[in-house]
Amino acid sequence: MVTILEVGGMNLLFSQLLQVGGSATEVNLIQQLLEAFILGIVQGITEFLPISSTAHLQVFTKAFHWEELGSKAFLATIQFGSVIAVLIYFRLIIAQVLSGGWAAFQEKDWQREEWRLLVGIAIGTLPALVGGFLLKKALNNENSGINSMTTIAVASIVMALLLGASEKLGSRKRDFKDITILDGLLIGLGQMLALVPGASRSGSTLTTALFLGLERQTAARFSFLLGIPTLTIATLYEFFKEALGKIDLLVVAVGTLSAFAFSYLSIAWLLRYLQTKNTWIFVWYRLAFGSVILSAIAAGLLKNS
Repeated sequence: MVTILEVGGMNLLFSQLLQVGGSATEVNLIQQLLEAFILGIVQGITEFLPISSTAHLQVFTKAFHWEELGSKAFLATIQFGSVIAVLIYFRLIIAQVLSGGWAAFQEKDWQREEWRLLVGIAIGTLPALVGGFLLKKALNNENSGINSMTTIAVASIVMALLLGASEKLGSRKRDFKDITILDGLLIGLGQMLALVPGASRSGSTLTTALFLGLERQTAARFSFLLGIPTLTIATLYEFFKEALGKIDLLVVAVGTLSAFAFSYLSIAWLLRYLQTKNTWIFVWYRLAFGSVILSAIAAGLLKNS
């Protein structure tokens, strides 16, 4: 008998399906491919929604005891799927911002919308990169407690309250043409909150943008654009540091393709959703998510480390 999935201490056995002429190695590969596909779904759905992909991946892998694919090497690599998805989805806007920014530079038209967006994104990227570099030892220190389940739960709850406050206090009167370089810097500073596991990069930038009075869809679009260089650089750094030469290419390919597909769908859904709806669904979800984690820790169902 071969166990391929463990849920809450109960084994779901598929040996009759998997062991028809198959070796233990083949069964283990099928198990890993299934896990990779599922984790790709989790990565894809949660990366661009304001609910934290890091939190969900860590909780998911610990709850299901998927230690091998819960490693930094694997999780850092499948983020490429999300990077590719956002680049493809916003390819026309990216091309417009780059070409318009270059034209503005040549004409010295510093008030041009594309120039303001380009500089705002560049400046907004710096705080998270600098903060991540300066705090990398603390962030990677397993004994610091910053990567604990309790930290993730508390961060989820705190960010839920901040997102709710931004919904209440934000004017939501400014659209894409009103974004300034200062907005880029302030939203970039907000993005630094995502250095705390569970805070969410998209959640912190969306919340900051709403506090600054941006419309919901405008806030989400700028959050995505601001996240492109940050996510790309962070993914490349983690890949070369943690994953290069340590990963199974077939398993990673499945996870990355899954992450790509569900990231693309997630982006499209969120932008369409925010055209007519508010963000309260994410506020309540984050409150529930954090509370469930704390309850599971207290009940001994989830390890805090």
